[in-house]
Amino acid sequence: MVGASMALALADAPLNILLIDAQSSQQALPSDEHDIRVSAITQASKRLFQSLGVWSAIEDFRATAFREMHVWESRQASAIHFDGAQIGEEELGYIIENRVIQYFLHERIRETDNIDFIDADSVASFQSTGDERLTVGLASGEQVVCALLIGADGNRSKVRELAGIETQGWLYDQSAVVATVETELTHANTAWQCFLKEGPLAFLPLDNHYSSIVWSTTPELADELRSVPVDEFETRLEQAFESRLGKVKLHGDRGVFPLQLKYARQYVTSNVVLIGDAAHSIHPLAGQGVNLGFLDAACLADVILEGIKEGKALGSYSMLRRYERWRKGDNLGMMFMMDAFKRVFAVDSGPVKLLRQSGMQLTNAVDPLKKLIMEGAAGMRGELPSMIREPRL
Repeated sequence: MVGASMALALADAPLNILLIDAQSSQQALPSDEHDIRVSAITQASKRLFQSLGVWSAIEDFRATAFREMHVWESRQASAIHFDGAQIGEEELGYIIENRVIQYFLHERIRETDNIDFIDADSVASFQSTGDERLTVGLASGEQVVCALLIGADGNRSKVRELAGIETQGWLYDQSAVVATVETELTHANTAWQCFLKEGPLAFLPLDNHYSSIVWSTTPELADELRSVPVDEFETRLEQAFESRLGKVKLHGDRGVFPLQLKYARQYVTSNVVLIGDAAHSIHPLAGQGVNLGFLDAACLADVILEGIKEGKALGSYSMLRRYERWRKGDNLGMMFMMDAFKRVFAVDSGPVKLLRQSGMQLTNAVDPLKKLIMEGAAGMRGELPSMIREPRL
């Protein structure tokens, strides 16, 4: 999603762009069945999609707005309620299946004259040609010469590895169980998140009475929840969620994904730059991961377009460093904030628990503080790139 957005963000520039995707591209509209992989799309990411010319198609096909968010601690009175109206927005964000976003981004790319698209292939090697260009070897054996290689190839980035960029981070003692469920009561276009002892459990609204769940828990319990009979899973899920939406019914498969924090020591080298999960992986408790990647793409587009105006070489290290300085601090700040939340809520007794509950109650009572949190979560604070600051509606 981030790589395709990056390609489209440069579509109006005097460039020849090649998008390489390791997965096979969808040639048909996604089915009526919901996919278990979804993203919580912020207002900033929505504005980017508007600028890229894909938002109306995504929204018309299948995107569910959430106007409120309710966060509480299991079996406790402390809770925080967020409402988009407090920041002047009808919606706080949107829950959209990843494959829906990918499909419409790829459709737009196929309509764009200066973007070529290769799917089911990947970068296997690259080396400098000595004239500010790279020769990139693909897994298929094909070779491509380029002035700039943008790695948007995920947290196991081959581009990052080949560039010799080191990473830091750690695996969490958690995995995320993801699935689609139907609930007895309506979700009321609200995102619900309950903090359990083992980790947060989120119900993210889809159309009608459907929700996407993300249940972060221990790896052992996650594997158990994936394999228990459906009726037992439904019962345990309903109990963990305190029956807030009544009975739950599982639809489709259950997936399990290990959670980690990882970040690249640097985002750029000469002729190479990293965006999205190739540069940073984050705990999913606030749904910020892919949105940070979309901000990366929009900011890098601004830097490249400005560099072209200034006559800079496309792979210039000094030019690319502008992007790194713009994004790295914000990304690290969000990563470690989410890490701190994860660790604070993992403490189940003592003064930390009392302070946490008091903090939640205080936050809920102070509207300016809630507004500050919502603006940050919406991606609408700080120095915004042009496609988000002034979307092309």
